Amino acid sequence: MTDKKLIVIAGATGAQGGGLAKAILDDANSPFTVRALTRNVNSDKAKALAARGAEVVAADVDDLESLKAAFSGAYGAFCVTFFWEHFSPEKEYQHATNMAEAAKVAGVKHVIWSTLEDTRKYISLNDSRMPTLLEKYKVPHFDAKGEADARFTELGVPTTFLRTAYYWENLIDFGMGSKRAENGSLALVMPMGDRKLPSIAVEDIGKSAYEIFKRGNEFIGKTVGIAGEHLTGEDMAEKLGSALGEPVVYNAVPFDVYRAFAFPGADDLGNMFQFNHDFEREFCGARDLGFSKQLNPKMQSFDDWLSRNVTRIPIE
Repeated sequence: MTDKKLIVIAGATGAQGGGLAKAILDDANSPFTVRALTRNVNSDKAKALAARGAEVVAADVDDLESLKAAFSGAYGAFCVTFFWEHFSPEKEYQHATNMAEAAKVAGVKHVIWSTLEDTRKYISLNDSRMPTLLEKYKVPHFDAKGEADARFTELGVPTTFLRTAYYWENLIDFGMGSKRAENGSLALVMPMGDRKLPSIAVEDIGKSAYEIFKRGNEFIGKTVGIAGEHLTGEDMAEKLGSALGEPVVYNAVPFDVYRAFAFPGADDLGNMFQFNHDFEREFCGARDLGFSKQLNPKMQSFDDWLSRNVTRIPIE
């Protein structure tokens, strides 16, 4: 038997959930144990978590009953959704609702909900500066999360609303790294003009969530924003070039050009970058660097992250 408290982690084999699971499992003196939720308990990542001492449980965010069973007996739960698997904001909202209801039924004492702003509170659907997508969203993968915040509140679930930032891992996994032009030069393509973008190493989201859980009730009912740095496109290109050992030019394409790129979700991401650009003060202000560092003293800078990961960034 153990007197440690159980933390249920949705998406424990993914980026954010995996970061939290690792943070807990890396700490030999952690006050918590991990119940890792995954749809495939036989995946390599799930088996690796089990080998490290996590309890690995099959659960699906589409299946409320499986979530209720998985959340049972937990002190805390880390809830995150997976928009880029299905591109449906309605499905994302339902998944968040399912997790909120499961946490309520299980009597979870502290939920961390990984969320983002509902951009429609800043720019209305009839505002022509930014196209409306799917008839009722500006930035679908933001808006559905922000809209779902209310479900946790309405159900009375004790929740910390954790607002995250742009992952540097997008340079590796999302095709946002350097592109080689016909003349051989490298370019970082990002429609941010000269504005700053809050960004972070994804593992630091997990470490920050761990610190929030460790601090008990301090952040329940509060919205907490985190970032590793606030960087312009020029900043990122310069640092990326230094790490790669050759210059990287920042190509600040217009929003409409980015939205028209031929990859799934380009319109959503184009709107996201425009929101980050147009509301730089609010977006950066919600992710204070001093607070982020105080919460997670080991928060990485972009240079730190590049020193560990630059060889993983594909050059297209």
